[in-house]
Amino acid sequence: MSTPTLTAASPPDPAAPTGRRSLRQIDPRTKRRAATSAAMKGLLTAVMAAACVPLLLILYVVAERGWHVINLHFFTQDTLPFRLEGGGFRQGFVGSFLIMALAIPMAVGFGIAAAVYLVEYGKGKKLAVLVRFVTDVMTGVPSIFVGLFVYAVLVIGTVRIGFGTLPAAVAIAIVMLPIVVRSSEEMLKLVPDHLRSASLGLGARRWQTTTKVVLPAAAPGLATGSMLAIARGAGETAPLILTGLGSFTMTVYLVGERQASLPQLIHQNAVQPFPPGIDRAWGGALCLVLITLLFTVVARTISARFSARREGM
Repeated sequence: MSTPTLTAASPPDPAAPTGRRSLRQIDPRTKRRAATSAAMKGLLTAVMAAACVPLLLILYVVAERGWHVINLHFFTQDTLPFRLEGGGFRQGFVGSFLIMALAIPMAVGFGIAAAVYLVEYGKGKKLAVLVRFVTDVMTGVPSIFVGLFVYAVLVIGTVRIGFGTLPAAVAIAIVMLPIVVRSSEEMLKLVPDHLRSASLGLGARRWQTTTKVVLPAAAPGLATGSMLAIARGAGETAPLILTGLGSFTMTVYLVGERQASLPQLIHQNAVQPFPPGIDRAWGGALCLVLITLLFTVVARTISARFSARREGM
């Protein structure tokens, strides 16, 4: 009887198929998805760069033509006749400051109050639907129509107070108002409902919850929307032509005197044929762009800090 012999097992052949996929092998479908993702990323980057080109060109042209006009006299002297060199836009800076100082409280105050009503008290009510509809319509109304409305009511209409700072401020406030309402409404909606429920559960009334819980929680967002509205109002020209009318000297009266503004002076100096006046228009445009950028940067900074604080909670 023969005895079976034991033989050592041979090592597995690495080239032999095992039925398992190596981690180093990439599925062809994965390659296609990666290629599609890279193509879409490149396309979106190109579109984003193309969208920035107009803004960069505007900044370059305005800075290149307006920087040599900016000096101390540009801020401390009134505008000279168009054909004379020198002078500045002092009356425009003072007029724009006075107009915005009156318009900001009106637009921000009424706008945030309307947003509070829409979010906290007007849910499901017909008045809230009407207010939201009117606000949306006002957002798309050209600013020249707003100026024409204020001109017909306050300047030559029933009130008849004439041209001046107050009618111009009212027109700018109307332009800013829908922006403040819509942005503030969205910010108030972001406040978590459990904060309201906790405050009401502790016995606070609705107005106490709104003023002490909801508004402080949404304050950074409300400030951001207000800054963007201010940037929009500071650059408006058409309503000021029909309400402030413009002036070549500085004035601080509310009504009864024509009031200058920076956008209106830029328009007046840009449409005449004399080079000194056109140069002053470019200098004023550069100052207006810088002011608008300042408000926009402040708004973005506040929004970024608010977002970082929320993510850290």
